[in-house]
Amino acid sequence: MSWWGTLIGGAFGYLIGGPIGALLGASLGSSFGGAARRFDSGSALGFDTGPSRRERAQLAFFAATFGVMGQVAKADGRVSPEEIRLAERVMDQLGLDAEQRRAARALFNEGKSGAFRLDDVLDQLRSECLRGSNIRRMFLEIQFQAAWADGGLHPEERSLLQHIAARLGLSRADYIELERMFGSAVSASADGPSLESAYETLGVSPDAPYDEVKRAYRRLMSRHHPDKLAARGLPEEMMRAATERTQQIKAAWETVKTARAA
Repeated sequence: MSWWGTLIGGAFGYLIGGPIGALLGASLGSSFGGAARRFDSGSALGFDTGPSRRERAQLAFFAATFGVMGQVAKADGRVSPEEIRLAERVMDQLGLDAEQRRAARALFNEGKSGAFRLDDVLDQLRSECLRGSNIRRMFLEIQFQAAWADGGLHPEERSLLQHIAARLGLSRADYIELERMFGSAVSASADGPSLESAYETLGVSPDAPYDEVKRAYRRLMSRHHPDKLAARGLPEEMMRAATERTQQIKAAWETVKTARAA
């Protein structure tokens, strides 16, 4: 059974407990007519065991993604209609169905409330995705995608994203690399990335040796490999974000190869 089936089955079945379980109970309970229930073990509703480790990670990833996105949206003190539209745009890009969108909106609204326990949610997400630094990077990439959707990164958003990265155990270098990559992706033209933005996307300098550029490309492609991310807990519905990143990385690599072959 998928993570979504686990969540929906039997009036939302059994949840994972902790602050993410509380987040799901608070948001889905209001969104789906009070049907959600919170359980700390899989014995509820006749289940002998709880969700698998992968399902737990997928469920935690989905809930934390939209809850934290609500926090990012209110980082500057208020949530504007434009920021709500940006969140909807991310839902479009992720290809969520109607029920998943309802859940995502509810989680987003809970995330922008004053009661949202940001650090507790991030700590549990890190625990659920303990073995996957790439899955934690993917989480941060989706938050960057939401923050950059209006074409810029406000100081309050930058500060919050840096905090999120640190709380998830990502390094300062990881954060800087992601901010540079997303900045270059936003500035890329419809005809493809410029040579400068292509190097930024790959995280290498223009005078880097060819072999170093190639290694950087392969490393980034490996980080965003759908099968690897799925095994670490990325929900299938969020694979579009990983696919878009691989397309940007491939485009950057092709731009650099073409320029160096000239």
